[in-house]
Amino acid sequence: MSKIIVLGAGMVGSAMAIDLSKNHEVTVSDMNTEVLDKVKAKSNNTLNTLTLDVTDKTALSSAISPFDLVICAVPGFLGFNTLKTIIESGKNVIDISFFPENSLDLDALAKQHNVTAIVDCGVAPGMDNIILGYYNEKLKLTDFECLVGGLPKVKKMPFCYKAPFSPVDVIEEYTRPARYVENGHEVIKPAMSDVEHVQFKEVGTLESFNSDGLRSIIHTMSHIPNMKEKTLRHPGHIDKILTLKEAGFFDTEKIAINGTEVSPLDFTSKVLFKEWKLGETEDEFTIMRITVEGTNENGKKKKVVYTLYDEYDPETQTSSMARSTGYTATAAANLFLEGLFEEKGVFPPELVGKHEACFNYFLKYLKERNVIYKMEEIDL
Repeated sequence: MSKIIVLGAGMVGSAMAIDLSKNHEVTVSDMNTEVLDKVKAKSNNTLNTLTLDVTDKTALSSAISPFDLVICAVPGFLGFNTLKTIIESGKNVIDISFFPENSLDLDALAKQHNVTAIVDCGVAPGMDNIILGYYNEKLKLTDFECLVGGLPKVKKMPFCYKAPFSPVDVIEEYTRPARYVENGHEVIKPAMSDVEHVQFKEVGTLESFNSDGLRSIIHTMSHIPNMKEKTLRHPGHIDKILTLKEAGFFDTEKIAINGTEVSPLDFTSKVLFKEWKLGETEDEFTIMRITVEGTNENGKKKKVVYTLYDEYDPETQTSSMARSTGYTATAAANLFLEGLFEEKGVFPPELVGKHEACFNYFLKYLKERNVIYKMEEIDL
């Protein structure tokens, strides 16, 4: 049994802490004591709790000192600096904070401190990277595409959307330019561009749009000529978001209102928090389609498609997004603790999933928790 600390007791952090507590001694930390009390009660008091401000580097370094492994589930805007402090403290870490900075910038630091840091280890980025990494060892790949979304079952107007994360993190996804690779060249387009309608047998028509989801694979898989990730939403959502964006509601420069300065982004996030807040027992689903194409060692063209459709689990009262994201990270934690991956440095998931034992471990671990990826292989 290992001692693990989970930084962040939000929807995903709490699900990870409860999952890990089945086999390990787990402490979960957060600044919000009410959130900590709630997750402790949900775990039947199997978790230890700690009130912690991760922006206090000294306090963070001290808090994580007794633990064998750190799981970082803080908001994205805190992620890079939190991960840096964890590495400087000499602690191995699994990270799902999905910060905008390049995690590979910390690789040399991790090697210097003899640390293993597995980053971006959720559903997407996460499992799509793992699948890509595995098939990059099996095929000479020419194409990679990931379509992914987490959505409410009930389409409440006007946005038809609920977020398991804070609105500011979602808005950041809607404002950061989207990068993809086409014919071997990196292309940068505005987020929410190239809207297309896509059919899924489980839910019908969804709309897809460009988002900056490729992240590390732009660098680690630069030999693949065509790579793209698109986010999925219920039809009509993006028109509403584009209207807000073009009207300035996502601007960060502060404006004066009755003598008080406030940024439009802060105001919008505050208003949308209630509108987008996913209820603790609200039905929602995660849907993903991952497609890779390439040639095998015999020169035969292959297409491999992995699909995921996962719903809220009423038995454990755990959202699908928390399950599909969090259990990927807890799989990484357990495979690391079991010695399946021991390399030192910063590793995005594709560099872990390329190892067949690790790839199989992820799929088995998730299947045991009823998060099931279906695979179809097609000869072209």
